[in-house]
Amino acid sequence: MQPEEITETLSELFGEMVSQPDETAWQVEASAFRLLVLLSEDRSWMRILLPIAPINAAKNIFDKLLEANFDLTQETRYAIHQDIIWGVFQGSRENFNPADFRAAIATLLALQERGLSEFYNQRIEDQIRQIIRMAKQQGQSMEATLQNLNRLYSEGLMGEMEAGAENRERTLAAWRYQLERLWPEVE
Repeated sequence: MQPEEITETLSELFGEMVSQPDETAWQVEASAFRLLVLLSEDRSWMRILLPIAPINAAKNIFDKLLEANFDLTQETRYAIHQDIIWGVFQGSRENFNPADFRAAIATLLALQERGLSEFYNQRIEDQIRQIIRMAKQQGQSMEATLQNLNRLYSEGLMGEMEAGAENRERTLAAWRYQLERLWPEVE
């Protein structure tokens, strides 16, 4: 893929939002994202970058991001640079064509749109599975486990006591839903 094809494709996709600070760098500045396209010094490699989140937003899910790099992200990767988690696509410029370039950008935009919430949801589900595993090892039923959680909330050990009864009931309903959903799956 030639540099002029990069310019042309970015202009087709993003119009006036595209700028080219120098002959090896392009930037798309949109309201929802900032996309960068960089060529290596020898212009043989192309890297497409899109910031996903500040690094402090992902402290507890680095393992999930690495798992996603292995299983889910295909040619794109999560990476860390300058305290930012980036979506990155890189490869040999010669092996790229405009269709591949568009697909890479679409994949990065999808990563950015999804954000990190699915990784936190996975982390929460892992913790609920651990609670279920421990409860089953102690011979507790699902109802007894839910009663223990209710007691922990009422004693202020889980959640905020000042949050009110309505919030507590909503939280316990969410716990019940997750316990009912996951209980049969956990050994």
